[in-house]
Amino acid sequence: MPFTHLLILALIQGITEFLPISSSGHLILLPKLVGIPDQGQAIDVAVHVGTLLAVIIYFWSDVRIAAAGTLRLLIGKVDTPGAFLALCLAVATIPVVLAGLALKLTGLDEMLRSVAVIGWTMLIFGIVLYWADQKDPVDKTASDWTLRDAFVMGLWQVIALIPGTSRSGITITGARHLGYDRTDAAKLSMLMSIPTIAASGLLLGVEVLQTADAQAARDGAIAAIFAFFAALLALVLMMRLLRSVSFTPYVIYRVILGIALLVYAYS
Repeated sequence: MPFTHLLILALIQGITEFLPISSSGHLILLPKLVGIPDQGQAIDVAVHVGTLLAVIIYFWSDVRIAAAGTLRLLIGKVDTPGAFLALCLAVATIPVVLAGLALKLTGLDEMLRSVAVIGWTMLIFGIVLYWADQKDPVDKTASDWTLRDAFVMGLWQVIALIPGTSRSGITITGARHLGYDRTDAAKLSMLMSIPTIAASGLLLGVEVLQTADAQAARDGAIAAIFAFFAALLALVLMMRLLRSVSFTPYVIYRVILGIALLVYAYS
């Protein structure tokens, strides 16, 4: 695959994975609108690995606590903050894993990869994000996360299986609706992305290993590196901006892009 193509894919994935504007939607749109070949699953796995490493590094203190807590959880004990965080992350991840497997087995995931679907989800869930961000009261922080809230956010995350929805966008919407402030809503969303991205990457990775070759490995490594740096930069900027700026700029982008895609799809 040409280096420029790899670079563009990695930058799109890295920048959009954690912004509430849908990375999968942009990756699907690129070949459809520009007319270049689909990047294939090997590159999809690679860029996901890059973004996964970025969020782990950015939230390392929380990841370290959750990792230690996972060991306690595996022996049936939820007696530390880390073990409870690990349990909440597991509860939030189960719904999307089950729903994702169902879509994969039925083939519905491929049927949803259309410009029209992405246009509608960009528009509708952009408006829903604005509604939740502006309407709901703020009375919770990340330390108030409960199993119930984790499960509810996990159900919101299932909607992100529809291309164009945005995993981060819909989970932030769910968190804002539950009363979490913007920064902590984004933080919980990012922490939820770790097991979710790892699970989807593992699923795709199993398929890729069956057909992998040296060229695919080289391309994947390049894409992963650029996706990592792009994702880390996007995370840093978004988390800083949320201290003083709402999600409205992302909503405006989603609405404009959604309308443009719908015009394109139905013209």
